[in-house]
Amino acid sequence: MDKLTAQNKIKELVDTLNYHSKKYYVEDNPEISDYEYDMLLRELKALEVQYPEFALDYSPTQRVGDTILKGFDEIEHQVPLKSLQDVFSYAELEEFDERVKKVIESPEYAVELKIDGLSVAIEYKSGILIRALTRGNGFIGEDITSNIKTIASVPLKLEKPIDIIVRGEVFMPKKSFEKLNEQRKEEGLQLFANPRNAAAGSLRQLDSSVTATRSLDIFIFNIQKYSGEFDTHSQSLDFLKSIGFKVSPYYNLFNSVSSVFKEIERFDTIRGDLGFDIDGAVVKVNNLPARQKLGETVKFPRWAAAYKYPPEQKPTVLKDIVINVGRTGVLTPNAVFEPVILAGTSVSKATLHNQNFIKDLDIRIGDTVIVQKAGEIIPEVVRVDKSKRNQALAEFKMPDVCPVCACPVVADKSGVALRCVNDYCPAKTFRRIVHFASKEAMDIEGLGPAVVSLLTESGLIKDVSDLYTLSADALLTLEGFAEVSAQKLIASISNSKSAGLDKLLFGLGIRNIGQKAAKLLAKRFKTIDAVISADLSEIIDIEDFGLTSATAVIDFFDDSENIALINKLKALGVKTDFDDNIKDNRFENKIFVLSGGLDSMSRTEASEIIESFGGKVSSSVSSKTTYLLLGDKPGSKLTKARSLGVSVIEEAEFLQMIK
Repeated sequence: MDKLTAQNKIKELVDTLNYHSKKYYVEDNPEISDYEYDMLLRELKALEVQYPEFALDYSPTQRVGDTILKGFDEIEHQVPLKSLQDVFSYAELEEFDERVKKVIESPEYAVELKIDGLSVAIEYKSGILIRALTRGNGFIGEDITSNIKTIASVPLKLEKPIDIIVRGEVFMPKKSFEKLNEQRKEEGLQLFANPRNAAAGSLRQLDSSVTATRSLDIFIFNIQKYSGEFDTHSQSLDFLKSIGFKVSPYYNLFNSVSSVFKEIERFDTIRGDLGFDIDGAVVKVNNLPARQKLGETVKFPRWAAAYKYPPEQKPTVLKDIVINVGRTGVLTPNAVFEPVILAGTSVSKATLHNQNFIKDLDIRIGDTVIVQKAGEIIPEVVRVDKSKRNQALAEFKMPDVCPVCACPVVADKSGVALRCVNDYCPAKTFRRIVHFASKEAMDIEGLGPAVVSLLTESGLIKDVSDLYTLSADALLTLEGFAEVSAQKLIASISNSKSAGLDKLLFGLGIRNIGQKAAKLLAKRFKTIDAVISADLSEIIDIEDFGLTSATAVIDFFDDSENIALINKLKALGVKTDFDDNIKDNRFENKIFVLSGGLDSMSRTEASEIIESFGGKVSSSVSSKTTYLLLGDKPGSKLTKARSLGVSVIEEAEFLQMIK
């Protein structure tokens, strides 16, 4: 075959394969068998190997994913990817409708599924995909072009040679999620919590060949930038479909808010039958000139709202109540029930908190219980279906002895929590070490519960100080460790020595002392010796410190065993003083409250940034609150902040404030 013939054949095969790929992945209407498609793809690959100079950027062979990145480049969005205002009731949606009608007479609404995935922007130049970015903070995203190209429903070349930027939602279909978790279970890997988490982890893989195996999908729902003009949003979706995009399904138009309610209810009835997760419905003004009149706030457009469904509830049978022993010795009852699918994932366990919770709901082993996911993340038992109760079921009683070491348990002052009195209970030791190594404490990467179990069961460590005497050779005697993994863990343990006093105080697991209290102690006293020497009145004098927390600190350091542990850690080189890394005082006298998850950082990282600028972080909204920093899926704090007139800021605004 001469070169010209080869070049023409490659182009012909690329166009043919892209056509059939669209028919299969976008239109769900295949015209050839998988075998025929694979044979054409094999022929193309062979020609591209023989004539690499003729390989095209939009060839389907580009989807295999063979790029390994060192990290993702951050790039500014040409058009910001703003979030939508969430509403949680029809009353709130009616308020939205009333606000729209003050500006637009007789608005028409487009109602779409709210896909539970990750928002991305994809840019095309002359019809060829050139770049894809994550939403990031709405203004700056990460370059994930290599990974987006692995998604079969993303066209590498459009039907028209146009310049356009579109916005879509990447998701993992339910079947792909189940298959992935089955595979991870067989390999002994941690399971993904839900399809959204799995999609997020897959989309941000530095090795795009891994992303290519995850069977991600996408719906395109908006044009971000394009020279063409449309009168309505529905016209723009029809146009997107015509040039090769898989657009948001079920976009229907309505002239009244009551009709919108019916469509939302219809979506709710079909959500379990969909092949992907949704968490609500998006209501948008359809007329585009009308949108211009309504405008946007800094946070979100005034022409759209996202209705969020209440948590899905399902019945299941309570098989057992098992007792876990925490690092402070508290016994926590946990429900074990018949597996049930909630928010797209199978759940079979939930905490029952304490004896009072069990008593208040009158929960008995064998009961039919109603479960849901709080915030669509954490499983919880909400009530008992007593109409299905067998009257022979016995009331549940908490044990009188620790289920791990058989030592007596005692009730705390409130009478609610039961606690194992044995300081050397294996369960308490295990939990203390896991807590000490956690990211929020000493941040020892690679030292999770499974590794701690290995170390304690082998006798290599008995308390947290023993971590700093471990050697790589000792780790190599344990199952699952090789030279590289052993050296990495030793290095991570060594790095944790410099974590600082606040992290150490939190890591020690002092009862009633959380991250915030540990930071306050460290800032006030600066060294571990000063904390040990402090009297009760000095600690109570710290703002936001109460008698219970102060007494817990005094009691902890009155224990000679704890002082001996501190001395060991000092001798082993663990840092026991505090560096107050205040960059400037831009947030001085300002109090922040965080609600919901953030995209570009964890809530812990956000809190540390606020404090580094002299601000304070509180757990609850009050009249003293300066800002509520709003993340994804906020809770009741948002309602309270609005009622008190507290300034509500989104992540994008916060990032501008900390520049």
